[in-house]
Amino acid sequence: MKKPSSRTQKILAAATTPVAIVAAGAMVYQASYAAFTGQTRNSGNEWSTGSVNLTDDDNGQARFRVGNMLPNDTETKCVKVTANASVPSTVKGFTINPVTSVQGLENRLMITIVAGTGGSFTDCTGFVPVADATNGVIVANAPLSMVSQKNTFETALGGWDVPAGISTRTYKITWKFDTNGMTQAQIDQLQGAKTGVDIQWEMRSTETP
Repeated sequence: MKKPSSRTQKILAAATTPVAIVAAGAMVYQASYAAFTGQTRNSGNEWSTGSVNLTDDDNGQARFRVGNMLPNDTETKCVKVTANASVPSTVKGFTINPVTSVQGLENRLMITIVAGTGGSFTDCTGFVPVADATNGVIVANAPLSMVSQKNTFETALGGWDVPAGISTRTYKITWKFDTNGMTQAQIDQLQGAKTGVDIQWEMRSTETP
């Protein structure tokens, strides 16, 4: 057999060199893969916001609709507020949408508000004041004109710390048309007067330090 020329030998040598490199590389890859391994994982991470919900049992009705009011008339009724929160929160009550009268009836309508438990919108039976330093009294015989100035969450009187979960609080509200100390002429000037206000409760989640 004819011996390959020196030029052919050089070409064959060059052609076989990459094959040798690839084979060597495969051996290195197999050797590096054959190692001990270990893994751990912290799964299921996610984030969601808390929620607060506040309702009362008035069924869309005004707590007081008083007509033909006479001097020194008075009345007491209750409304129950329910808080449902997934985070600790604070509930406060304040007034909005005041209606003032030319005659100043709002200065003679005295308001008392007591916080407690038991009772409902339909009946105050079973109401028990909150056992605190004020015995649940939030407003004590104050004119509606003054109560109407407490018209934001920040200026609200009283406060109710709500833990996560469902909690209720009943507010017993008493009004009195107080004409004591007025002359008959001053009382007569209040005929046909009208005043009013909305009472709103608001719940905010408690800020963390």
